[in-house]
Amino acid sequence: MELGNYYAGDFIDQYEYRSFQPTYVRHEWVFSDPALLQLLSDADRAIGELNAFAQLIPDINFFIKMHIAKEATQSSRIEGTQTNIEEAFYEERDITPERRDDWQEVQNYINAINQAIEQLETLPLSNRLLRETHNILMQSVRGKDKMPGEFRTSQNWIGVSLKNATFIPPHHDEVNALMNDLELFLHDQEFRIPHLIRIAIAHYQFETIRPFLDGNGRLGRLMIALYLANAGLLVKPALYLSDYFERNKTAYIDYLMAVRQGNHMEQWLTFFLHGVRETAERSIEVFRKILNLKEKLEREIIPHFSTRRQNNAQSLMRLLYQYPIVDVKFVSTVLELKINTTNSLIADFVKYGILREITGGRRNRLFAFDDYLKYFKAENS
Repeated sequence: MELGNYYAGDFIDQYEYRSFQPTYVRHEWVFSDPALLQLLSDADRAIGELNAFAQLIPDINFFIKMHIAKEATQSSRIEGTQTNIEEAFYEERDITPERRDDWQEVQNYINAINQAIEQLETLPLSNRLLRETHNILMQSVRGKDKMPGEFRTSQNWIGVSLKNATFIPPHHDEVNALMNDLELFLHDQEFRIPHLIRIAIAHYQFETIRPFLDGNGRLGRLMIALYLANAGLLVKPALYLSDYFERNKTAYIDYLMAVRQGNHMEQWLTFFLHGVRETAERSIEVFRKILNLKEKLEREIIPHFSTRRQNNAQSLMRLLYQYPIVDVKFVSTVLELKINTTNSLIADFVKYGILREITGGRRNRLFAFDDYLKYFKAENS
């Protein structure tokens, strides 16, 4: 099918409302617009550079944890949560009661990403994997009673009520067939569709089907990262688009609706590919800054520690790249140090400007690795 001939679907009369029935996506897609093809080439190049860069970085898994935490906070923020990336590393006891629901949603997202990436080693990106990941996302949070891990068997909608909805997805009787078509599309080898085009279409289709009663937005965005990993485009899961979608939230929603209402798939693909290129380039820049910071600290700060304390200082440094918010007990436990030794070590890290005490109290103090955290905050990404 030539992209210009794409037909998104029909609005179907139901009892007292009209749902949208999308067309299936498992078919040939033909792209001929030079501007779109150039953008696809640019996005592919950026992904390739990010993949190569990630393979060259020592201890890359330390930094991947930060990318995942940022993705979790930004994807959840699109849904209205207020947890920031620092709080993602807090223990539950350090979160005020009124923010614990938001914090738990972010923790679930982090767990869902980690478990899904691990499962990809033995299970392909599939409806089964999506359902299992959804089940993790919805544990003990808002929507926990809305069939976690199961495709919906009733109508859902976007908006304050079914009567006043801004969008009503397909009737629940159509969900299984639509999701089976989507699963086949993700892995189909009959039609040669570029990976980034395929996942852009798949993301649109998933967000249009909205197969679960709740949590569709988070899972649909997570599915992008899972596809990139499953297809081998990224050896390490280092690219997440939720920050791009959050910064362009109105456009993101408008482009999805424009496909449904006016068949404007090409505009959605342009928006998506621009996001991939921009996000990959930003991720590379963040990795460069981290390496520069790491080299600077190893050259200027770590030598201040005596030979006897070098190992402890370097161990704490490695820990901070994974957990940039720490307390004394956590460091003591992970590094297997005595409390007094840990207190002294952290005090020196504060003195040399690596850590900053952020609670202002005398007990249960938390320390932040600010110079590292700033590279993952949305406004600086």
